[in-house]
Amino acid sequence: MAGETAVRLRPPRNAVDRRAVGWWRTQCLLAGAVPVAVLAVLGALIDPARTWLLTAAAVLAALALAGAAFFPAWWFRVHRWEVTDEAVYVRTGALWQEWRIAPMSRIQTVDTVRGPLEQLFGLATVTVTTASAKGALRVEGLDHELAAELAERLTAITRATPGDAT
Repeated sequence: MAGETAVRLRPPRNAVDRRAVGWWRTQCLLAGAVPVAVLAVLGALIDPARTWLLTAAAVLAALALAGAAFFPAWWFRVHRWEVTDEAVYVRTGALWQEWRIAPMSRIQTVDTVRGPLEQLFGLATVTVTTASAKGALRVEGLDHELAAELAERLTAITRATPGDAT
């Protein structure tokens, strides 16, 4: 269409903050710690199944440690994001990569979230909500100050962008 600027599809340029690796690693370890603790307590309390429960706890602990050592570094290499005057680009996933692009005219809300672990690591997540059936775009693992600046920038750009965001 004449006069419209096309959104150029390309990989996003920005990596998440390096501290996201520690944040993801901690999430992996905490997610593994709960079932390991349950199995260990049950193994200590239930004599006939002690060996099986403690073996399962040990195997699960080893898998959680291996996953926490490997996956966060991999995720850091593949998670990318970028904001231009025309769109928000997000790429996530390792085996199944997902690239999402939200044109500025489709953005409805911009939110910044800092959970307890994110606060501990000085990180934040920016959520960009559109009218898409796929749901919101999430840019995770950003420095909390950069996330606040990004939310302000997105708000200013979307306010100045014509369109109905539907």
